[in-house]
Amino acid sequence: MKIFKKAFWAALMAGSALTGATGAANAETTVSGNVALTSDYAFRGISQTDQDPALQGGFDMASGIFYAGTWASSIDFAAQSAELELDVYAGVTPTVGPVTFDLGVVGYLYPSASDDASELDFWELKGGAKISPAEGFTIGGTLFYSPEFTLDGGDSLYAEGAASYALTDKFSLSGAVGHQSVDAAAYFADGATFTDSYTTWNLGATYAIAGFGLDLRYVDTDLDTTITEERVILSIKRAL
Repeated sequence: MKIFKKAFWAALMAGSALTGATGAANAETTVSGNVALTSDYAFRGISQTDQDPALQGGFDMASGIFYAGTWASSIDFAAQSAELELDVYAGVTPTVGPVTFDLGVVGYLYPSASDDASELDFWELKGGAKISPAEGFTIGGTLFYSPEFTLDGGDSLYAEGAASYALTDKFSLSGAVGHQSVDAAAYFADGATFTDSYTTWNLGATYAIAGFGLDLRYVDTDLDTTITEERVILSIKRAL
C-alpha cells in the first residue's frame, strides 16, 4: 500500500499539471444544488442508515475544469451517536483527447458524533478517468486512497469500474463494481468471521420526470451481514 501511495500522489501531481493549458482563467462560475430522499443510504454497498430511509442534499460550484462542493446525508451510527454525514470535496476535471480525468480530494465529516468518536472523520484522494466510446455510452474507473480510513482502518484503497448508457435523454442504465481494502486486519464483519476487504456491485436505472430524477438500484456485496445484504434502493432527487 505504501508503494501505491507514492504512485497515487505522482499521478495527482501529473494530472494537476494539465490544468495550466486549459484556458480556464475566464471560465464562467456556476452554482447548483440538489435534494434527495432515498429508501437506504448505501456507501460502497454498506447501509449507513441501518437500512432505513435517508434525507440528502448538497451544493456544487464549478468554474472551467475546477469544482468544489459539499453534500450531507442523515445516517444511523448508534455506536458513535452519529446522525449526520457531511462531505466536502474539490478537484479538477482536465480532458486529454477523448479521456476526461477527475482528480481531487474528499473529506468525510461526522459533526454529530460523540466526542470519543472523532476517529470517524477521514479523507480520501480521488483519481478517475472516463471515456465515451459511443454516443450515450460512458465507461470509466476511479481510485480512492486514504492514509487513515474511518475508525482506525489504516491505509485504504477503493477501486471501482462503472458504465452507463443513456437510452433516451430521460432514461438511462448504469452499474458499477468496486473493491474496498484496508490495512487493519479483521476490519469488516463477514458473518461469523472478519476480513480486511470486500467487493460490492450495483445495477440500476434512472428516469427523469417533471423535474425529478427517479433511481431504482440493486445493491449487493460479498459480505454476509444485515447491512451488507442484497437489496433494492429507490431514490428520488430534485435539482435546485
